[in-house]
Amino acid sequence: MDKSEQVQQTPLYDEHVAAGGRMVEFAGFELPVQYTGLGEEHEAVRTRAGLFDVSHMGEIAIRGPGAFDFVQLVSCNNHTKMVAGRAQYTGLMLPEATFVDDVLVHKMAEDDYLLVVNAANRHKDFAYLTDLARDREGVEVIDLSDDFAQMALQGPLAQEVLQALTPSDLGAIKYYRFVNGGVAGVPAIIARTGYTGEDGFELYVAPAAAPAVWRAILAEGRPKGVRPAGLGARDTLRFEAGMCLYGHEIDDTTTPLEAGLGWIVNLDKSDFIGRDILQLQAEEGVDRRLVGLEMVDRGIARHGYAVFDDAEAEAPVGVVTSGTQSPTLGKALAMAYLPSETADIGREVFVQVRSRAVRARVVELPFYSRKKK
Repeated sequence: MDKSEQVQQTPLYDEHVAAGGRMVEFAGFELPVQYTGLGEEHEAVRTRAGLFDVSHMGEIAIRGPGAFDFVQLVSCNNHTKMVAGRAQYTGLMLPEATFVDDVLVHKMAEDDYLLVVNAANRHKDFAYLTDLARDREGVEVIDLSDDFAQMALQGPLAQEVLQALTPSDLGAIKYYRFVNGGVAGVPAIIARTGYTGEDGFELYVAPAAAPAVWRAILAEGRPKGVRPAGLGARDTLRFEAGMCLYGHEIDDTTTPLEAGLGWIVNLDKSDFIGRDILQLQAEEGVDRRLVGLEMVDRGIARHGYAVFDDAEAEAPVGVVTSGTQSPTLGKALAMAYLPSETADIGREVFVQVRSRAVRARVVELPFYSRKKK
């Protein structure tokens, strides 16, 4: 069996099993979908904090004197103003202006960038970047995924809990910034990033050190109501915050402008892969858009469900990308692609839920935004 096809365990596997985590296969890894329950874990992150194992994510380094120009070529965002210690969200682009993947770019130093990529895309991303760099001088592409374990501490108490375990001044780390510091005596990259819609930190440590850091965070946080959280809560949290998930809202058939991610597209920088198509879409508009849906009738829209503009229509006009009962808002919500002319806020559409045409209303994204301090 190819290495990319084997089900792997993260360095925190034993911690999950000991805590009663219900393990499932996800992106080639055994990970906890939940511990005590999705709703409880979701609520903990929104009101206190939750700790996630995200060691399945991949890390790819781009290094060398040509690293900056190469990152600019493959990314739709503009990294000109990045200094060491900053991170940016962007898309790795195909010539069709669709996504190879959505990634976080960290500038570690001059000529040194660390890309954090989706676990399911790690090998594909590495092959794509390696192929593009093959004939370019001064660019080295290195898969460092096995050198890192990654944890995410997310929620309003994340800074308070983590500060007790690190000498780094967390208050000085602004959003999408990071430092090389330490947590519980272990060297760590501490980044103020996350995928839940809450304040929090993502921590990168050596795999062998991960269990000690995990236990230290939970020991410090448990008296304050912090708990470990699984994949189920991670998905409902990102969904409420309107964050795209590769394979659902974005993939190699969707462009950033269709997905409402125009803010990561910079058409003013020098040429990059897919730029011409994005320029045309920016000028002429897109044929379809990602929208939020609130179910009017009873029923939950799920990934892949068809959307119609009329209850009697035979042909669907769109498709649901993600949907669930929102734990925070207590409503059945979904994200879907609709034709631009059908995507106005307040427009009524119908989702095929099993054999029923269920009414839904187009609403703004994101569904949930935390209150800023």
